[in-house]
Amino acid sequence: MTLFERIIAREIPADIVYEDDTVIAIRDIHPQAPVHVLLVPKRPIPRVGAAKPEDQEVLGHLLIKAGEVARRLGLDASGFRLVMNHGADGGETVPHLHCHLLGGRPLGWPPG
Repeated sequence: MTLFERIIAREIPADIVYEDDTVIAIRDIHPQAPVHVLLVPKRPIPRVGAAKPEDQEVLGHLLIKAGEVARRLGLDASGFRLVMNHGADGGETVPHLHCHLLGGRPLGWPPG
């Protein structure tokens, strides 16, 4: 089981910001911004590049919920960033697709 599967199964505690039948949103334990939430589909998909056509509904739901969580956390006026990592060079550390929601401060570009 991945770290996220263990969190979803409540084997590991997490600060849950949002949850439904499809996704869970948790605060990152090593935040890179004042607001750093991870949105994780409950059905494991290894990474965005491994997503299949049958994952389309889950991925769409994930993005809609990311916007809703951002609004709930007061980020829609100032802005926020969504990030998905793929592979070692992309910064992937857990082989379970997830979306980073970052905000609460100006975020520079390019990231890196």
